[in-house]
Amino acid sequence: MATTAKPLLRLLVATGVAAGALGATALPALSAAPATAPAVLRAAPAADGDLADPRTKDIAMQLVSSAENSSLDWRAQFGYIEDIGDGRGYTAGIIGFCSGTGDMLALVEAYTAAKPDNPLAEYLPALRAVDGTDSHEGLDPGFTDAWAEAAEDPDFQQAQESERDRVYFDPAVRQAKEDGLGALGQFAYYDAIVMHGPGQDWPSFGAIRQAALDRATPPSDGGDETAYLHAFLDARVEAMNEEEAHSDTSRVDTAQRRFLDEGNLALTTPLHWAVYGQDFSIEE
Repeated sequence: MATTAKPLLRLLVATGVAAGALGATALPALSAAPATAPAVLRAAPAADGDLADPRTKDIAMQLVSSAENSSLDWRAQFGYIEDIGDGRGYTAGIIGFCSGTGDMLALVEAYTAAKPDNPLAEYLPALRAVDGTDSHEGLDPGFTDAWAEAAEDPDFQQAQESERDRVYFDPAVRQAKEDGLGALGQFAYYDAIVMHGPGQDWPSFGAIRQAALDRATPPSDGGDETAYLHAFLDARVEAMNEEEAHSDTSRVDTAQRRFLDEGNLALTTPLHWAVYGQDFSIEE
């Protein structure tokens, strides 16, 4: 994802450092400044919440799992695999690695590099051949059973978490912080990149973000965080509506938008939301 260099004060915001956190002696006394001194700029308050905090990250995983698997138990999804008919082939694992989009291939390659003798290694040629398509050629009938077997291996579970972070979570959170967003905005970015992928073409995450930037100013540039997030979620809904398999937008409308309307920019518990008509809660 492309990023732009930002001035120091904006950098402080993006990294979660507010001016007050520098201490009372960090800034000169304004009363002592000469009349001709340049104006002193004040850093905007730091965004609320950090999705990378272990507790908040676990909340993010539960939120995604509620939409992807109708369950808050995201750790039970390592062995999940099915073709949901979205043109991406098999969808599997904790964030929906797809045989047609390259991320499943990268996952199995990483797992095999670390552990060559695994149930999925024999399917690497087939995964390379079907990449970019919805084909199951070379994968059926044994691939789903092999995935379920591998999912019992703690090494494969760790590989899934590592690829999730490398491809989706870390880039999304980093970009959101650069845009001055708190935990809710960081999650909105993460959920979008999981579903739409990290590219720049519509409806990938980069294009959704650009659509939001065309409509509203992010907090990193002095904009209102709530207004910007509404613009981002509007663009996200438009992207989802273009794909039949993702046309149910409740993961935005009655989850992320609900938190935003409640003013919960830090994504603090308790949280109450609904996805596909099913109610979920995370208490204190």
